[in-house]
Amino acid sequence: MSLSKDGKTQIIESNRTHGKDTGSPEVQVALLSERIVSLTEHLKAHDKDHHSRRGLMMLVGQRRRLLDYLKGKDAARYRVLIDKLGLRK
Repeated sequence: MSLSKDGKTQIIESNRTHGKDTGSPEVQVALLSERIVSLTEHLKAHDKDHHSRRGLMMLVGQRRRLLDYLKGKDAARYRVLIDKLGLRK
C-alpha cells in the first residue's frame, strides 16, 4: 500500500518546481494521488475494510485542501497540475 522509495523519488522528480523541491503543493498532491490510487485498488478487492476506507477519505480531503490552496495561490499552476495528473474529467 505504501510507496517504495524509488517510486516516491520518481514522483517527486517529475513534479518538483526547482532542484531541491520536495514539499511544494504540486509534489504533495502527486504523492497523495498515487496513494489514493493504491488504496482504491486495495478497496476493490477488500470491500469491507472500513479502516482503510476512512484513511482513503482523509487522503482525498487532504488533496482537496491542497488543490484549493494552489488554486487560490496560482490558478495557472493549478490548471497545469490538474492536466498533468488527469484529476478532472
